[in-house]
Amino acid sequence: MKRLLTALSLLLFTFGTGVPACAPRNEWRELNDESVSLYRQGQYDRGVVVAKKALQVAEHAVGPDDPIVATSLNILGLLYVAQGQYAQAEPLYKRALAINEKALGPDHPTVATGLNNLAGVYMAQGQYAEAEPLYKGALAIREKTLGSDHPDVGQSLNNLAFLYDDQGKYAQAEPLYKRALAIFEKSQGPDHPTVATGLNNLAGVYKAQGQYAEAERLCRRALAIDEKALGSNHPDVAKDLNNIAELCRAQGQYAQAEPLYKRALVIRENTLGSDHPDVGQSLNNLALLYDTQEKYAEVEPLYKRALAINEKALGPDHPTVATCLENLAALYRMTNRAEEAEVLAKRAAAIRTIKR
Repeated sequence: MKRLLTALSLLLFTFGTGVPACAPRNEWRELNDESVSLYRQGQYDRGVVVAKKALQVAEHAVGPDDPIVATSLNILGLLYVAQGQYAQAEPLYKRALAINEKALGPDHPTVATGLNNLAGVYMAQGQYAEAEPLYKGALAIREKTLGSDHPDVGQSLNNLAFLYDDQGKYAQAEPLYKRALAIFEKSQGPDHPTVATGLNNLAGVYKAQGQYAEAERLCRRALAIDEKALGSNHPDVAKDLNNIAELCRAQGQYAQAEPLYKRALVIRENTLGSDHPDVGQSLNNLALLYDTQEKYAEVEPLYKRALAINEKALGPDHPTVATCLENLAALYRMTNRAEEAEVLAKRAAAIRTIKR
């Protein structure tokens, strides 16, 4: 079964801002900044190496139970999550959460961040029952300590909404997305990129229910906001273009979707580099568009390049790699290459069985 790879901006992860008040603080800061930069570039393996070094520096400088160490643990956890290595991320997030609860108290906003991060690990694995109380706990802390109209409350509402959205519980997701959007508009202004994130996420609920006109209206407003605030060649603009293209594709408007997918691809290649996972996403989506139209000669090289990018960036056993294999296998079946399809399908199935 083909799956359209999507990229929702969920604001799931935030980090502490303090730095060790001792000699190694500059080294820690540099390593921390480098690991975050590598994450943004999609260079997750390299990011893990640097983040581990930052963690060592922090532990040596301030001891194992300081919130600074928790910050490094969170960054390292994020890099593992990006690669689908949830078993490695979970204990890091749990340790970071325990450190901050002990050092800062159970109702500190930083603890809410830790709850959000751990919930994200569970949600990525479809463990909704484990994620939900953590998201709700983070929301309660933020409402209590920051006030009901704080942007971080909007973040928590957004994440809880996405939890319901991912389960098809649209009636529960929609009011949460709407409240989050209202908070973002009030606290940061109607033309802030965070508002664009809220618009895109709400549009996703409408798209899932076939309310394409309303979804497109929101997505085009998000695009206008991001182009004005960030410039026409920003990666967030590529996400907006991808979302509108998805809507066009879902309605069979292939001629309208193609230039949007292509523009998103060019932006990502120019800003993120040709080997970034988001480039793989754009290649996959463009291939899927051609696949739907049975333009098979154009499809195969795109699927293959998307697969190569994701194997390199995410590792050979990442769920996104399984998706790429499944898409390519489906293409081979449609073009009477059953043996090649079977090889890919078996590999994808093996990836799907990996416990994370």
